[in-house]
Amino acid sequence: MMCATVKEGEDCVFMASTGCTYNGGSCQPVVESCEGCTRIREYGNGRYCTASPDPAVKWKNGNCNIATHIKVETAGKKQKVNPIKASKRK
Repeated sequence: MMCATVKEGEDCVFMASTGCTYNGGSCQPVVESCEGCTRIREYGNGRYCTASPDPAVKWKNGNCNIATHIKVETAGKKQKVNPIKASKRK
């Protein structure tokens, strides 16, 4: 259903005929940690995340898993090389 509270005209899973069913009755604005993310959109009454109704919850236990401005570094694990296969490649 289309949102009629905060993100007017956007499709929202929390909208019902009685209004917004999300906790608190509407989406929450972005937090400071969200700055730089491409999922932020300006609406008439503030800046909101298009992927999460409450961005503060996403940042509660560390980095947001849907943030586009954060680069996650993977541990540089070396892959084991089988010496027999390596000698056959040469």
